[in-house]
Amino acid sequence: MNISKHFYPIEEMKKLQFLGITTMLVGALTACSDDDTTSTEIPEEPTATEKPDWYYAGGELGTAYLATSNAYEQPTPAVENAGLYQSFKNGEAIFEKPFMSNTTGVRKGLGPVYIRTSCLHCHPGYGHGKRLPSGTFQTNNPDNGCLLVVYNPETDAYVSWLAGMPQGHAIAPFKAPIDESQITVTWHDATDEWGNKFDDGETYSLQYPTVSMPKSAIYVVNQGYELPSEYEVKLESTIGIYGTGLLDAIDESEILAQYQQEEKDGFLPNGLNPSIFANGQWVKMYSNTVQGDGSKYVLKFTYALSRGPLQDAAGANAIWNITNVTRSDRRYHYLDGAGTYAEYSAKDPEVHAGFDEYIATIDPERAHAEWWDGDMETRIKSYLLSKDLPVEMSDEDYTDLMVWHRGLAVPAVRDVDNEDVIRGKELFEEIGCAYCHRPSWKTGNDNVVDPNGFFKGNELPRYPNQTIWPYTDMVQHKLCMESDIRTGWCRTTPLWGRGLHQRCTGSATSDRLHDNRARTAMEAIMWHGYSPNSDARYSIEKFRALPKADRDAICTFVDAI
Repeated sequence: MNISKHFYPIEEMKKLQFLGITTMLVGALTACSDDDTTSTEIPEEPTATEKPDWYYAGGELGTAYLATSNAYEQPTPAVENAGLYQSFKNGEAIFEKPFMSNTTGVRKGLGPVYIRTSCLHCHPGYGHGKRLPSGTFQTNNPDNGCLLVVYNPETDAYVSWLAGMPQGHAIAPFKAPIDESQITVTWHDATDEWGNKFDDGETYSLQYPTVSMPKSAIYVVNQGYELPSEYEVKLESTIGIYGTGLLDAIDESEILAQYQQEEKDGFLPNGLNPSIFANGQWVKMYSNTVQGDGSKYVLKFTYALSRGPLQDAAGANAIWNITNVTRSDRRYHYLDGAGTYAEYSAKDPEVHAGFDEYIATIDPERAHAEWWDGDMETRIKSYLLSKDLPVEMSDEDYTDLMVWHRGLAVPAVRDVDNEDVIRGKELFEEIGCAYCHRPSWKTGNDNVVDPNGFFKGNELPRYPNQTIWPYTDMVQHKLCMESDIRTGWCRTTPLWGRGLHQRCTGSATSDRLHDNRARTAMEAIMWHGYSPNSDARYSIEKFRALPKADRDAICTFVDAI
């Protein structure tokens, strides 16, 4: 099947003058000396030089021109143009600094159960997670940017007796829903049908993780709860956060057109996820009927495509559920939906013994009579399940955080004049990689919307009518890998900036794919063809047929963008 004619053609080189920040002292910086496979060149400020369009990964309003270890931390020109730099820096501090269990002061309100103390613990170096070594799953280490996915293997649904992102920490007298010290991660070698070897003799290796969580690690089981079904556990890395404001600015009509085109083409063996899209229309959309009015929006974010607009997506949710810090629109705890943790905590004698001391710090004025009156079990459940908790994060702080979140720039592409990068880009498109990793999009008017009903839009940076180069089609596909992601469906990961991961996080490896299994770009590519049923199988067969120099050029290109 010859489908390469349907892929996006190589973009014509154009003159593009830099119109954004003119005060950046890029020329005064020196290159890092990290021993990795990515370029150490720092892109020069493009004043009057010719650059291809794809150099400006985030367009005029969304590109930053650093390739140093803080490349992921830069504000977009749109932030500065809107006079939001101080708000951006305030939000950056909220992202970086740990929350505390105290009930007064700055960054208060951690717990009573939580996943991490700060956002940075999940996003080392402002990127996605880092590869975990074999051994115990510990989240006190800020290098661990991975989460546990506990699900029912018969239905692929999250279990009801844990929160979707399980918590491994608690504030006394409460106890963590899972005991991380009993959870282990093990890496396994995998061999594909080609014996991990190209026809010319070059070899590669593949590895994947498995997770073991015994029932003794589950708090409610230790308290007498009988699990309704078996469960399995997978490892999942956090997603990248820079450039998400630009992805949010893509008009929903453009994403609909992408789905419709892919459905019409019918090139991919697994088609489109039928639970999201079928027969030219949406089967599932995002809505918020708790804080919002239930309006429907196109699904854009997370591997599972579980979130719509950025203002009510992963970051807006995580600042609440990772730390369990309440705000004016989320005055309740993040717990399992079935209420299992609250039920069994309320029966725990050790929780009973410490509850009075704990609740006195939460409600010193005794404003909530239901937390003080009645039997202890009822009081504890009333507190844990309350919808009227004290507000711990101010609206101003939350707004600053989202200015920062929507305002993170994408690093400019490195080495755009390198012949291997140029050749790699051509081959990337010729063998079909650009079908799912769609190179560019044009943003719309970027009329900021918020399903949560908190933001009006004028508080945040905007990116109207920008040509951006994220290398994603914003659609889910299946790779059918060993120990695959839950459900097998995974949104095409944007490739922009990923080549700087090692430099920005200090990781020893490239840490690609949903669980950081790929240590290099080459390993990530070959995992795409591991199964004959993979949606990327066609492209990987073409990749295998290339001479080594061309394969290396594709990897060089992928690391440059």
